[in-house]
Amino acid sequence: MDIRNIAIIAHVDHGKTTLTDALLRQQGVAVEGVSMDSNDLERERGITIYAKNAALEYKGSKINIVDTPGHADFGSEVERVLRSIDSVLLVVDAQEGPMPQTRFVLKKSLELGLKPIVVINKIDKPAADPAACEEGVLELFLELGANDEQSNFPVVYAIGREGVAWSPAQGRPASGGDLTPLLDTILEHVAPASSAEAAAKPLRAQPFNLGYDNFLGRLAVVRIYDGVLKTGEPVFIRNAAGTARSGKVLKIFSFKGLDRVEVSQAPAGDIVLVAGLPDIYIGETICAQEDAEQLPTIAVDEPTIGLNFLVNNSPFAGREGKFVTGRQIRARLEKELEINVGLKIDFSSSEYFKVYGRGELHIAILLENMRREGFELQVSQPQVIFHEEGGVKMEPFEEVIIDIPTSFQGAIIERLGQRKVIIKDMRTHENSVRLIMEGPTRGLLGYRTQFTLDTRGEGIFSSRFVEFRPYAGEIQKRAVGSMISMASGKVLGFSLWNLQDRGVLYIKPAVEVYEGQVIGNTSKGEQMFVNPTKGKQLTNMRASGTDEAMHLVPPYELTIERGLEVMGEDEYLEITPASVRLRKQPGAKF
Repeated sequence: MDIRNIAIIAHVDHGKTTLTDALLRQQGVAVEGVSMDSNDLERERGITIYAKNAALEYKGSKINIVDTPGHADFGSEVERVLRSIDSVLLVVDAQEGPMPQTRFVLKKSLELGLKPIVVINKIDKPAADPAACEEGVLELFLELGANDEQSNFPVVYAIGREGVAWSPAQGRPASGGDLTPLLDTILEHVAPASSAEAAAKPLRAQPFNLGYDNFLGRLAVVRIYDGVLKTGEPVFIRNAAGTARSGKVLKIFSFKGLDRVEVSQAPAGDIVLVAGLPDIYIGETICAQEDAEQLPTIAVDEPTIGLNFLVNNSPFAGREGKFVTGRQIRARLEKELEINVGLKIDFSSSEYFKVYGRGELHIAILLENMRREGFELQVSQPQVIFHEEGGVKMEPFEEVIIDIPTSFQGAIIERLGQRKVIIKDMRTHENSVRLIMEGPTRGLLGYRTQFTLDTRGEGIFSSRFVEFRPYAGEIQKRAVGSMISMASGKVLGFSLWNLQDRGVLYIKPAVEVYEGQVIGNTSKGEQMFVNPTKGKQLTNMRASGTDEAMHLVPPYELTIERGLEVMGEDEYLEITPASVRLRKQPGAKF
């Protein structure tokens, strides 16, 4: 059986996962109610966070499909996948066209010599313009230096939600239809990864993703390049330094739909799940001979931001968490390093753990997973990572693409201009405008929530890391101050009613607060000490009229992502399984 290996890549929310699920359903290998996005956080947020494998059979060929994340913060997941497949389906929203992450994933694909198949998805959108979208994709190919063969890409139109695809030349079927035209295109343009010649060679395979099972231990998703991988046979594992160590494959699982099927062996060209190699790492070479030629290692882009993870020492420390000690937090972070290659951690300090990631969302997902597991900790404000090249201070810069109604254009340009973000291009279409901008990552930290407020939820904000450039100078971002509780106790509605005109509150009545907790922000940009536990004074005198009704504005309740955005340099974000609180650091000058 021929084997074809493809990855589905796209900007976030362009329909990769929906399209993959539809392909599996059509071929009868999908389980009702089970999606490629199987993680709880993925289902809640509607985005893909972790790369996942599936497989289907079509016309005597096995097609391995890897679904990749669309958000730039999880680019490390995409990078290692692309090294291990033979072609990509580039999914582009027919209305939005190419977006920042489209550029990122396409650039990586073209650099590896892959020839993409372009899928113009969501054709049914009211403002969809597939012809303009296709033209925009071609421009992007040329801009990124695609060769003639890559630029002559096949195009398929699709509505992933309905499970329908068609060739632009043939047009959409009058009735019915399915994804067969897409599958036919894959067989036509993706060369088989399997061959008798490759199977006859000595074994060489490489892991590009890791997992963990409570019974089997560490699992590795492996692409077999040469030979046949067999259960029970001894192997050698060569690392980036060329050092070899021995091991033994205990179990091999092939993919069928989203299920794992245990097999005794797997041929060259296949992608399988391997158990029995407890110290295996991404990019290493699994081989039959100790002196076998090593496969090229998988390089991953460096992190761009860092923050400190600390043991929670607030007045409420230990109330809500199950794992609260530094030893427990360290063990959890060490476990995360085994499967999260975009993460780096410095354990050298005895007071905190320095965690480096690809962006705020990347870190927020890790923190959210930890709190759901029962961990309690506090973190410092995220800071960008600076490099020094030739005596020049360098910092990360990002490209920003913003789609907004024209009425918000001036306010957004002014706001981002204050953050050293400059306009590179502007495109107007009817009542909306697309701003293409570039600026330092420092200027964008903490802005996404503000952007939602500035555009009343009508704007689309996307960004991608470009490169390190010379330091852009000081940036004054924080236009608000902190509203700090000067008392401990239960919050009263009467007190909040008096405070809500001073700024934005983070808490609601009847919750407990402590002295030094940040309960909101002030609009004037200055710190303010307040007593949210103060109640109304009672007297034995009857009022001549009735009391004024109290109307409380709904609070801006803190989530991990919101907290990382609004916190100041002298504040900690306290994270527990039940709560997210903001507090002043011990010893901070109020």
